[in-house]
Amino acid sequence: MSSIRPNPEQFQQLGTSTQTGPVVMLNLLKYKQRSDDGDGSGAAAYRRYGDAALEMIEKTGGRLLWSGRADQILIGDPTEDWDTVLLVEYPSRQAFLKMVSDPEYMKAHSHRESGLERTIVVACSPVAEQDAI
Repeated sequence: MSSIRPNPEQFQQLGTSTQTGPVVMLNLLKYKQRSDDGDGSGAAAYRRYGDAALEMIEKTGGRLLWSGRADQILIGDPTEDWDTVLLVEYPSRQAFLKMVSDPEYMKAHSHRESGLERTIVVACSPVAEQDAI
């Protein structure tokens, strides 16, 4: 079951991780048909969040690596479909936590909540090439 916000335990685990260096956040997004704020579609509300968040991400030294439409569930429950997949890199977990704790981010986050039906965000660390797959 996904939610829109991490719970306190998830934030604590991220903050106390021994992983150092860059972290890539894998975002799976399912939009609401209509945003909760009544101002267009869920996708439009998420774009309002995304425009503000991208500026903040770049201020942390992060960047959007990839964005795409989720076309088909190949393996998994087809009823748990997704609309968009994002890969966002941050210089560190601490940089991510600092950004999401900023009051300006919290203002933008209201659009994210208004537009998303559900989401999954996974913190990913690079592995040495010889250890891949």
